[in-house]
Amino acid sequence: MSDWLYSDRVKEHFMDPKNIMYDEEGFEYDAKGTTGNIKCGDEMTFYLKIDPESMTITDCRWKTFGCASAIASTSVLSEMVKGMKLEDAYRISNRDIIEQLGGLPENKVHCSVLGDKALRRAIDNYYRSIGMEDRVHDTGSRVVCQCLNITEDEIEHAVLEGARNYYQLQEKTKVGTSCGECEEEARRLLAYYLDKHFCNT
Repeated sequence: MSDWLYSDRVKEHFMDPKNIMYDEEGFEYDAKGTTGNIKCGDEMTFYLKIDPESMTITDCRWKTFGCASAIASTSVLSEMVKGMKLEDAYRISNRDIIEQLGGLPENKVHCSVLGDKALRRAIDNYYRSIGMEDRVHDTGSRVVCQCLNITEDEIEHAVLEGARNYYQLQEKTKVGTSCGECEEEARRLLAYYLDKHFCNT
């Protein structure tokens, strides 16, 4: 593979992915979270086994439909979260995943976003299942980017954290980096939140 553009770590997790879910009936999981959009090429599902006393992830499996970056990102994330408390696993970002992989090509960074989103959905799913709604972070905000499941709330947070133009918004959220159909709406929301929070500053 002389034209391989990825790190050795990406190659390792793509060629020999860890913790793949082959049979849902053969793995007793406590929570499941799915994100992405198969029509745009990437979809991820995480399955978690959780110790209810320590609130720790004891095991996990995953399914991913996507490119080498998507598969490697999900594989390495599944290794990262084993033994983690739910609250710590929830804070894993796509930057943490990329660092574990030794980097990704710029046009493939959006693939790493899906893994942590699917993980957080699974954790929220678990909290709901045991009646701990107060710990759920997913507020049901409207999804703007269907491919990457990026919500209005995430766009607003990106603006509050320093995004002042569309490029910076993409840097923070990866909105519009897959099929691009959401660009017009994302730009509209960017302008709206800039006006809402900073028009008088």
